[in-house]
Amino acid sequence: MIYLGIDTSNYKTSVAAVDNDGRILCNISEYLDVPHGKRGLRQSEVFFMHSNRLPLILSDALKTINPDEIAAIGVSDRPRRTEGSYMPCFLAGLNTARVMSDILRVPMHSFSHQEGHAASIIEKSEVPVTDSNSLLMHLSGGTTEILKCSRDDTAYRLDIVGGTLDISIGQLLDRFGVALGFHFPSGMYIDKLAGAYKGGPLPGIVPGIRIMDGYFNLSGPENELLKFARSFAENHGTGENTDDSVHIENEKLSAVCYELMERIADVLLISSNYLKSAYNADTVYMAGGVASSDTLRKIINEKSEECKYRIVFGDADLSGDNAVGTALLARRNEVKPS
Repeated sequence: MIYLGIDTSNYKTSVAAVDNDGRILCNISEYLDVPHGKRGLRQSEVFFMHSNRLPLILSDALKTINPDEIAAIGVSDRPRRTEGSYMPCFLAGLNTARVMSDILRVPMHSFSHQEGHAASIIEKSEVPVTDSNSLLMHLSGGTTEILKCSRDDTAYRLDIVGGTLDISIGQLLDRFGVALGFHFPSGMYIDKLAGAYKGGPLPGIVPGIRIMDGYFNLSGPENELLKFARSFAENHGTGENTDDSVHIENEKLSAVCYELMERIADVLLISSNYLKSAYNADTVYMAGGVASSDTLRKIINEKSEECKYRIVFGDADLSGDNAVGTALLARRNEVKPS
């Protein structure tokens, strides 16, 4: 039996399939096209792009599996599993999943986008979630939330216990990157720059981040980074940059990006350390596109050696938006334990 997953999040169209044992049979994701210099798209644009792109991605996915073996479909229908949680972008995937469910005469299961993120990391990791002693950090383009996490009958119960009070970490990275002239989303460029840091004193551009009971604000670092980007642009320009541009080779910029990643790592470690004590947690899972950063993973893994709890990143390819989580959740709802 095969379980199909569909996810149409704010900036990625995703289709995936897993088998009865949870093995990934296909995992296809494509970013939506954001014009250079822009920091996002309107929901009407996102819905239109998903509606046009999803049939093509589905066609590619169905070439790798036998549609007759599809036993159920999982789809994300909203950002979070809370009353009033809604974004039009998810309607593109939901409408397609409903039609496919009717045509194939198989069940359709809907989940929140956040539950899909949780499943793609937790259910594919070697560290199973416990009933009440786990935290999930959802670190993506629009979300920085620390959640108390536990399995329930259909997916996951996720209760916010910490995180940002203003912009998300992903927004911070994207706004800084776009100001430097990189394409949106910009996290991959900032990560590459940070990875090129050769050591030595950090420039002191990014201020420390104040944390209160697991919550924090990022507008202070944003203001300083945008000031730096404006000054940097005066000397180096901000044309349409690529991986081999002068920006990637600039040592000071690499140091600033590394400093930014170190500040992010510190705020996540300090918050998780406080919250794991407050909620008696023994495991912290990292999910979302920001959690795919090689530099952030390296810094956190080095600094967390003395932590008395587990920090689980999972597969970097499954950290960003994908449909593997919804496929796995569809499987879990159909394959009941004996």
